[in-house]
Amino acid sequence: MYERKILPNLNCGLDLIGEVLYGKWKIRLLWFINKGFQRPSELQRNIPDATRRVLNIQLKELEEHGLVQKKIYPVVPPKVEYSLTEFGKTIIPVIEVLGQWGDENEEKLRDIIMKQFQK
Repeated sequence: MYERKILPNLNCGLDLIGEVLYGKWKIRLLWFINKGFQRPSELQRNIPDATRRVLNIQLKELEEHGLVQKKIYPVVPPKVEYSLTEFGKTIIPVIEVLGQWGDENEEKLRDIIMKQFQK
């Protein structure tokens, strides 16, 4: 696994949240876990563009940051479920506001993003 060699810049809240939520699928993982999708296979179905490996890495990072907790049931085959910690639940209102902003500005954002692919 990748090991960082340079210490992150942690001078303000935006730097801190960037370190915790940096990753293409982390916000969506938190959102879907909050909505009740807790098994890795359920998360994979809801984020089909992500590989299982990448989802597992990002889930592990969210767990290390204290936002999600992993429960492994002692059955065969193994059963794993993820849930938000109390700390993780505090980020959901922020994600909701970001989603609303994206919905309100959908057309403009879509145009900006698609222009990048037309170059």
